[in-house]
Amino acid sequence: MKPNHSRRVVLASTSPRRQELIASLHIPYEIRPSYADEHTPSDWTPRQIVEGLALRKAQAVYEEIGDPSENAVIVGSDTIVVLEDQVLGKPADDADAFRMLKSLQGRAHHVYTGVACIDAATGQRMVRHRMTRVVMKPLSDATIQAYVQSGEPRDKAGAYGIQGLGSTLVEGIEGCYFTVVGLPVSLLSDMLSEFGIDVL
Repeated sequence: MKPNHSRRVVLASTSPRRQELIASLHIPYEIRPSYADEHTPSDWTPRQIVEGLALRKAQAVYEEIGDPSENAVIVGSDTIVVLEDQVLGKPADDADAFRMLKSLQGRAHHVYTGVACIDAATGQRMVRHRMTRVVMKPLSDATIQAYVQSGEPRDKAGAYGIQGLGSTLVEGIEGCYFTVVGLPVSLLSDMLSEFGIDVL
């Protein structure tokens, strides 16, 4: 049976990493930046944060393009790093990045990524998440500083990118690698199939 690629995906994200992962699925897609507010209540769980923000991002784009004639599915995604009970988002500056990496080095943490899909024609929605455990190597201050100076940590949750230079900091993972990158493609493909988009 031939895959159904008549519907397109609208990615509600400006993340180059998420764009690359969507492109790798070889389905029609377009990018629509989502300017949704990313503040969340302090008592939300990691699951509530990533699912809530993923849905908020997708909803913001749905409100722009939602139309009964739109043959598209809007996809929003959000990623956070959790060390014990502390949620680490994107660092405010290089000093904040250094602080985050110092706290993560030599320890295990969890990365949560939420994915939301909204049918642009009907408003039907689905929200899920995945979690991956990551162990970071023990790192010297000089190594952390060199990584911070590379500029890579600036726009990344937890101040590292596992798909870039940050891969040299990671000892091992348990779970989906793409959850750590920022878009669990296995989960997304399952969700898209519920909306009539079969990747394979």
